Amino acid sequence: MHDSDGRLRKAATMVAVLEDYFDVPLQSLRVLDVGASTGIIDHHLAGHFHSVIGIDIDSGAIASANKAFQRDNLEFREGDALAIELPEASVDVVICAQVYEHVPDARAMMDEIHRVLRPGGVCYFAAGNRLMWNEPHYNLPLLSVVPRPLAHRYVRLAGKASHYHELHFSYWGLRRLVRRFEVVDYTRRMIEQPERFGVDYMIPPGSRKQAVAKWVARAAYWLVPGYIWLLRRQGE
Repeated sequence: MHDSDGRLRKAATMVAVLEDYFDVPLQSLRVLDVGASTGIIDHHLAGHFHSVIGIDIDSGAIASANKAFQRDNLEFREGDALAIELPEASVDVVICAQVYEHVPDARAMMDEIHRVLRPGGVCYFAAGNRLMWNEPHYNLPLLSVVPRPLAHRYVRLAGKASHYHELHFSYWGLRRLVRRFEVVDYTRRMIEQPERFGVDYMIPPGSRKQAVAKWVARAAYWLVPGYIWLLRRQGE
């Protein structure tokens, strides 16, 4: 929650992707971040966009964000991603980064995101693939892959938690989750051009890691461990 360097890197990537996508200045766009946490990302975004609202169900995180960050165009609210307190078609961009696996009903959240986006607006959707080698929340190999009853036992035996609360989807599950949107894929582009999108710290250009990532993205996209998609609400 307080990893400033990591969250600032993610924020810079969001800006780079959205600058690449939009043909209007970012300063004209209204942003909602679903899962604002302690506000580090939103404070950075507020320097690039017209306005930013960050919501999170964690009251402690929102209190920390309000204490740490103040800008005239930045607001933090305690709020539920399954019942967003904003009018229909009221924002241009929704940020939903590594959130879907934490909510009790990911489909209801995506319906709410669709509702608050204006036609032609996009959701920056960063999502982990269930078919990943290492589960990042608990740092346990294959945790997200094994059946749920075994996953609960696995985290207990590892001394990490009493239950495995996160629920990841496979590539095909993610596509079903976002079926109401037009998907603009940035995953492959980021692998091909990591410097352009600020992910060269993860995928060093010219490295063996980049070569493997390119091959997987071309030959077995369903095995890519995480995706960056822009989800466009159609209608404009």
